[in-house]
Amino acid sequence: MSRGFVREGDQEEVPLVPQRAYLPAGVPNFVTREGMDQLLREKEELITERENLDITNENEKRLAQNYLNAKLQLLDERIADARIVEITGQPPDEITFGATVTLMNKLSGNVQVFRIVGVDEANIAKGKISFLSPLAKMLISKKTGERVTIKHDKEEIVFTIIKITY
Repeated sequence: MSRGFVREGDQEEVPLVPQRAYLPAGVPNFVTREGMDQLLREKEELITERENLDITNENEKRLAQNYLNAKLQLLDERIADARIVEITGQPPDEITFGATVTLMNKLSGNVQVFRIVGVDEANIAKGKISFLSPLAKMLISKKTGERVTIKHDKEEIVFTIIKITY
């Protein structure tokens, strides 16, 4: 039947689902083992939420199910494309994906610790930065004792890499 013969109230609303963390086309979806576990837990939680919807209004329930199904579809795509990077066997003196890096601000002496992880794992509050972030890109392939310079506004901040762990 043509869309012209469907009443406006009968048309299904398309749920607006927020996109997942940005991953450019063609870039591998690298994840740590913990990151993959996190994605799988998220999937289980969404499935449980969908199965336990406590909505009596059929229209509202269908909309909620469509929303959760759309989120699951995005998550399933991310899981299917995920490539787990094993951190065992990484060069201990060089920064690669999965490394935990301790940096010291040359000027202030403040120490910061970051772990380079996948885009879905990144959480700056937990010290986890995406491998696509400018800082991670600057750190990859560097070694203990080397310096990286970050341009922030009109100043340059120099960090010394003081420790690399996996």
